[in-house]
Amino acid sequence: MIDFIEGTLVEKTPTFVVIACGGVGYVMNISLNTSSRIEQGTACKLFTEQTYVRDDLPRFYGFHDKDERFLFRALTSVSGVGGNSAMLMLSSLQAEEIQNAITTGDVHILKSVKGIGEKTALRIIVDLKDKIGKVALSSEKLVFSDNKIRNEALSALVMLGFVKNAAEKAIDKAFKTEGNVVSVEHLIKLALKHL
Repeated sequence: MIDFIEGTLVEKTPTFVVIACGGVGYVMNISLNTSSRIEQGTACKLFTEQTYVRDDLPRFYGFHDKDERFLFRALTSVSGVGGNSAMLMLSSLQAEEIQNAITTGDVHILKSVKGIGEKTALRIIVDLKDKIGKVALSSEKLVFSDNKIRNEALSALVMLGFVKNAAEKAIDKAFKTEGNVVSVEHLIKLALKHL
């Protein structure tokens, strides 16, 4: 996986950029917030995220900082929120506004984004409130792991005889202290240290 791309910004529009790096031009979708912080013709470093629209069609997203990428990963982990919807949210609101809306349960702010209805806004709040509510943005170690790894690790710990609430707290501590969790097994080992 590519963490970031650094090169010369050769083309910029409000929604995508082309960065020349090592003789290759990388096209990346960006938010308006990222667009406002970079200039064409200058050196540019964007943190990346890759998703698949279909099995064989990758789409790259670029972010000015890790906070924005963290929120993108969190938002796209919610059922019904794809890459385009997440980028629209990051273009319409600042990262702090999204985090505050989620932690305070402010459905109206999330609904103010075009294409985000009440059901989707509620789902975002319910799915992410505990995950990002206690997290301060600008944390370098912060990496959002997808729900599948978290849920599988939680099920395994419960089957091992641990109480669900205690297992959830241990998993959250593992994410905060370690940051990058790559597998269910790795997460279980880390969580066991906190039980």
